[in-house]
Amino acid sequence: MEPILKWAGGKRQLLKRIKDYIEIDELRANGTYYEPFIGGGSLCFSMELPRCVINDYNSELINTYEVIRDEPQALINRLKSYAKNHSKEFYYEIRALDRDPNYTRKSKIIRAARFIYLNRTCYNGLYRENKNGYFNVPMGRYSNPEIAMVDRILALSNYFRDNNIQITCGDFADSVNGAVAGDLVYFDPPYDYDSSGFTTYTGNGFSRKDLERLKEVADALIDRGVKVIISNNDTKFVNNLFRDNRYIIEHIEANRFISCDGKERKKAMEVIIHG
Repeated sequence: MEPILKWAGGKRQLLKRIKDYIEIDELRANGTYYEPFIGGGSLCFSMELPRCVINDYNSELINTYEVIRDEPQALINRLKSYAKNHSKEFYYEIRALDRDPNYTRKSKIIRAARFIYLNRTCYNGLYRENKNGYFNVPMGRYSNPEIAMVDRILALSNYFRDNNIQITCGDFADSVNGAVAGDLVYFDPPYDYDSSGFTTYTGNGFSRKDLERLKEVADALIDRGVKVIISNNDTKFVNNLFRDNRYIIEHIEANRFISCDGKERKKAMEVIIHG
């Protein structure tokens, strides 16, 4: 099943490598899959497992998944309208909606449609907020962006409703409290960078102290028999943090976009950490 959202740092190009560390048939039969930083969900949705707990700290992202589950047709209708009106002026008009102090009181459908529309039309599908919590990514350069995505929205909605998929919004540590032996937790937090630490994902950010806390949570999960997989940049900090006998660190090469139009790529090293 294809993801609906584009997501910076998404795992579509690394799916096969990550799946090498997952016993999918065993997990499908007996376990629950947890993804505390669900983002675009490319790994989770590609496996179509019957029991999952998906979480993110980004409340607008989680609202979007809840609307896809509960009111897909109303969402599609609004997205079709946005597609007809798409222009530079319309993009910045929709982007500015969260500056309204009453924005969070708007309907879940309006907020979800805005989230998807901006995701499909902004620069490289990047999600970024300033320190005030306002989405601030400029419009991308797309000649014919796909916005309504009728088939994909309906497929994901059916998957959510036909299976035991819990959708939560909160801290990554809280989202995995229910994991037990035989379950699998995949952590894909905001990536660390040697030059400048973490990039800003939400107004609250994600720091190296958060990554250290994630390591403590992962340690506790492994100690109680939960399988853990973590992906991140291949930085000195990340390698030092996870260098203990609970973990194996695999170094892999991945493509990264580097030009403003998203067409030029370079090779970069990432890590898959499993324990």
